[in-house]
Amino acid sequence: MQRRVAIVGASGYTGAELIRLLTGHPGVTVTAVTSERAAGQPVEALFPSLAGHAPQVLQPLDPGAVAAAAEIVFLALPHQTAMAAAVPILEAGRRIVDLSADFRFRDARVYEAWYRTRHLAPALCSEAVYGLPEFHREALKTARLSAVPGCYPTGALLGLLPLLREGLIDPEQIVITAASGVSGAGRTVEIEYVFGEVNENFKAYGVAEHRHTPEIEQELSRVAGREVRVTFTPHLAPMTRGILSTCTVRLTTPAETADLLALYRDAYKGEPFIRLLPEGRFPETKAVWGSNYCDIAAKVDPRTGRAIVVSAIDNLMKGASGQAVQCMNLMLGFEETTGLRTPALWP
Repeated sequence: MQRRVAIVGASGYTGAELIRLLTGHPGVTVTAVTSERAAGQPVEALFPSLAGHAPQVLQPLDPGAVAAAAEIVFLALPHQTAMAAAVPILEAGRRIVDLSADFRFRDARVYEAWYRTRHLAPALCSEAVYGLPEFHREALKTARLSAVPGCYPTGALLGLLPLLREGLIDPEQIVITAASGVSGAGRTVEIEYVFGEVNENFKAYGVAEHRHTPEIEQELSRVAGREVRVTFTPHLAPMTRGILSTCTVRLTTPAETADLLALYRDAYKGEPFIRLLPEGRFPETKAVWGSNYCDIAAKVDPRTGRAIVVSAIDNLMKGASGQAVQCMNLMLGFEETTGLRTPALWP
């Protein structure tokens, strides 16, 4: 039996990726797609690449109509707007996979401090399951509300959590430097994201104040059993999609590169979307472009007593829509890789 799904906010990049993935998913049917700015237009008019695959016409958001049309709803809405849509959909007995930041924080006060707005449904924050399947798989299976992680946190956490869980790194000495493609900013028209500004350019932004910082800290703190603070510096790279994260950590005990790689192999044994690279090889964004994989490598620097962990993801896939579908698969009882077992799009 086909399960009915809806995509709210389908005119953005993550919405388009959801349509692409779910249209090819053997277990679901997309029964509703919404957009405020493109209501009344066919999906393929906005995204010609979907011509012949997405016959839907975008409709304005009506939570009641969406709840009537689908049993699970993807919210691909901007931060601060998803929570307003979530409440009536949940009250109608539907389940939600939310791609915004509105339910990623267990404590609504943290959200309010970093996003500078009042949370409209704080009680749901403690209920939402953080949608990182590698570490919250069992909880996702019964979740009513899944909060898909941000793209930067996904890359950083998948690289750091195995080491932190084993007590091999100092939680007070974590430095994360990451670079993202411009699609990470969404399908927005702002001067800093136009071709002439991004092409042949590379810059840091959100220095010491990026909103993904407390999200990374929350999940690291949960595993460490104590408050963790990180130094996180994001960069905008002259590419369309992809995130490369470089995490520098201080080791608590001497170790060799082979020891860390063995730890990762054990931690991620059987994980379908984690690819561990052999010693001497390091991730690159084109190797995961268009896929739901996260590539990870590590190296110990014995001279400084530090380790360097590098990860690569596609920010629109494992960093957003692909991971959202992975969460949906768990929530609906599908094989976790259904509709996602595809190679990268670059040789």
